[in-house]
Amino acid sequence: MTDVSFAATAPTYVSKIGIKAKDADLLSSYYQDVVGLREISREGQSIILGAGETPLLEIEQATVRADDPQSAGLYHTAFLLPERADLARWARRAIDKRTPIVGASDHLVSEAIYLTDPEGNGIEIYADRPHEKWTWNGSAVTMATEPLDVGNLLTEATAQPWTAAPDGTMVGHLHLRVGNAKEAEAWWHKELGLQTVAAYGAGAVFMSTGGYHHHVAANAWQSRGAGRRDNDRSGLAWAEFSSADAKEEREIIDPWGNVIRIVPAKA
Repeated sequence: MTDVSFAATAPTYVSKIGIKAKDADLLSSYYQDVVGLREISREGQSIILGAGETPLLEIEQATVRADDPQSAGLYHTAFLLPERADLARWARRAIDKRTPIVGASDHLVSEAIYLTDPEGNGIEIYADRPHEKWTWNGSAVTMATEPLDVGNLLTEATAQPWTAAPDGTMVGHLHLRVGNAKEAEAWWHKELGLQTVAAYGAGAVFMSTGGYHHHVAANAWQSRGAGRRDNDRSGLAWAEFSSADAKEEREIIDPWGNVIRIVPAKA
């Protein structure tokens, strides 16, 4: 990447997501056709997708039951586009193709459009506003969920149509379903050194490193009291984080069975 998003300048950030699929080819087609990722390679039963030459999503064919939205697991994977104009071009194409969406929000720090893939995995496509314009109150960043001004966004669309996720696209953040947001907050603080930047009562927490608005969110909106995730469910297989503090690769598991891989940051 030549222009690195602010999210990736942090000491620890999301680098890749792995999901288990009942039909990996179907999901691969969706993430290519709708999200704009491209197939980079295939390894055994897995399809690796990314932007440019950067792998972002690994889809593993597995014999699994459908995900349970009231259990712990993946709430959504958030793909961060480099520029607002990229989001505008994506939105223009989505409108032209009548792509089903489940929401569109202005979060003050970012603008986002939400989807659900054919196996129920949540997706966010978003672009950040300049981080210099975010509002902070001490260690807390001001975020909201307001309607997205789609008309204003589309004024950024260029004459060049959307064809694929551009170089520099990354997984900006990971949003998880957990049984207890406060317990998740303590775990991420201890295990990866994330700091809390926002919370919504006892139901959701947003955390990051390096002054980003959030690299990880955890909510118990649908999954309050959930125990460990069933291994034979589709959905999240693992999440990979790049860390400047990591000396070697390691794997840890959160209280709900979500697998977190930590890899050393590339120089």
